[in-house]
Amino acid sequence: MNAPKSGYRVFSANSSVACTELAKKITDCFQWSFRVSMLPSVTNLSVFGSTRDVNTAIMELLIMAYALKTSCAKNIIGVIPYFPYSKQCKMRKRGSIVSKLLASMLAKAGLTHIITMDLHQKEIQGFFTFPVDNLRASPFLIQYIQEEIPDYRNAIIVAKSPSAAKRAQSYAERLRLGLAVIHGEAQCSESDMADGRHSPPCVRNTTGHTGLELPSGKQQAPFPGIELPMMMAKEKPPITVVGDVGGRIAIIVDDIIDDVGDFVAAAEILKERGAYKIYIMATHGLLSADAPRLIEESAIDEVVVTNTVPHEVQKLQCPKIKTVDVSMILAEAIRRIHNGESMAYLFRNIAVDD
Repeated sequence: MNAPKSGYRVFSANSSVACTELAKKITDCFQWSFRVSMLPSVTNLSVFGSTRDVNTAIMELLIMAYALKTSCAKNIIGVIPYFPYSKQCKMRKRGSIVSKLLASMLAKAGLTHIITMDLHQKEIQGFFTFPVDNLRASPFLIQYIQEEIPDYRNAIIVAKSPSAAKRAQSYAERLRLGLAVIHGEAQCSESDMADGRHSPPCVRNTTGHTGLELPSGKQQAPFPGIELPMMMAKEKPPITVVGDVGGRIAIIVDDIIDDVGDFVAAAEILKERGAYKIYIMATHGLLSADAPRLIEESAIDEVVVTNTVPHEVQKLQCPKIKTVDVSMILAEAIRRIHNGESMAYLFRNIAVDD
């Protein structure tokens, strides 16, 4: 169904200068004279990705959407290139699923459609009661590899963990390159044991399970004839690399780069295994805390991220950080939604695992 030709407005959050800059780049892509529905265009992260500024941007978006809803806007399309709290999308033990809460809040505020990019888990789309277009940055990053990395044919795509192997495999297949996977984690020194990650200590009951532990410390007897099994804790081996990276350019691909500790450790092990250049490619460059300093001091040669998240301050601190502009595909998504055109064109040659 074609959208009605109503007057269009593009609204931008003002929680950071980068929000308005991305909105301007999107509107600059409109080289035609047509009208679209009222659109709040928001990048929901501050320069450092701090919790306070993220929440401020979320509230700003909710208030803007509600204001448009009460002003009788027919369609309210939220352009949210990086969906905040996207890592809190799975239940761990009895924790909360914050992504579902945020999806409910956006729907209640009046949003009718969302355009986002590279959700941390694609299943997040199922949290919404309205359409979500999850665009991909991989074509832009692959183009950067082909045009900006000299001798990329001698490169190998690296997954920094087995969970990232599918994405890395997709890149490797389209670039016709080899694939390597890093498995394990850096071994902790004794000083690291005091940070609370290993508490409370695991106590094995050699006489069998006698009951359930209550908060008061008292034991509650189990049901007669029932004995709960003991769960074995997982223990990762030291870091190993599956695949030959010797004499190659190593390109680590992921969706988010925030705490760069894992990437720095991966770069060190790749350097030890003979990789002579190391690139990090990611869609969302949160680069929080002292990430720029750690990157600058590491074996990483270049970090390439898109402008879904503002990171101009980090680029001033670390010249190794490069930016790929993805405003073009966001603008095209807006145009197609307005004209009632198929979005399939934006997903051509896009693998499921991207």
